[in-house]
Amino acid sequence: MSVVLYDANGHTVRLFTDLVTGEGIQSNQFFITHGKHAALFDPGGQLTYQPLYSALSKLISIKNLDYVIATHQDPDIITSLDKWLMYTSAHVAISRLWDRFLPHLVPGYRGHEQGRIVSIPDQGIRLPFGDSEIVALPAHFLHSVGNFHFYDPISKVLFSGDVGASLTDDEHGRAVRDFDKHVKKMQGFHERYMVSNRASRLWANMVRSLDVEMIVPQHGRPFIGKAMIERFLNWFEQLECGIDLVNQNFYRIPQATAKVPTRPQAA
Repeated sequence: MSVVLYDANGHTVRLFTDLVTGEGIQSNQFFITHGKHAALFDPGGQLTYQPLYSALSKLISIKNLDYVIATHQDPDIITSLDKWLMYTSAHVAISRLWDRFLPHLVPGYRGHEQGRIVSIPDQGIRLPFGDSEIVALPAHFLHSVGNFHFYDPISKVLFSGDVGASLTDDEHGRAVRDFDKHVKKMQGFHERYMVSNRASRLWANMVRSLDVEMIVPQHGRPFIGKAMIERFLNWFEQLECGIDLVNQNFYRIPQATAKVPTRPQAA
């Protein structure tokens, strides 16, 4: 499914969702066009590559994609990288902490990568995008040690990676309407995958300095409108998570023995 989040004056933002079939975790992919320029965010792995490629082919000439952009290094973010490098001429933008791991994803890496990797420094960077730009914002430890979120100043959309992610079985891509009810779908995930309240507070302070109309996470529903965004920021900056919740019970010698399935006998 494709949802148009913004469309005005030759600038379009689309969210793709429900592309994962089977047991894989559902994820969102994002696509911006600006005139003749195009950028793809968090394209995913092998489960999303073919349907996403087919959908984008109807919108642009894939060969001319400007950027493939990764918030972090997880399998549901960027493991289809080898195909995007092979079948497009796009630059790949990713944290400098993770660019050295790309050879593990791309067979014959040096043959495809020549001059195409944009290593994002820890303080972030502004990526040229036609007569506009895409802003890479530091989001380290939320939940990856080298993590970035991306802001589109035209649509005022913030692509927030796993911050704001929700685990929901229906209506992926639809805006959050009832925040109090929605919290139940975010709480456990954020408590485990975000490192600490300190990082959450610093991130929220940074986001408040931007003019943001939408926060769109990589899983679940977006937050649209100033009031809903403020409710989310208020919740997130007060959340105890990660090492705030750790105690000795997290670090104990295990007693249980794994139940390993019996292997089938060889013929």
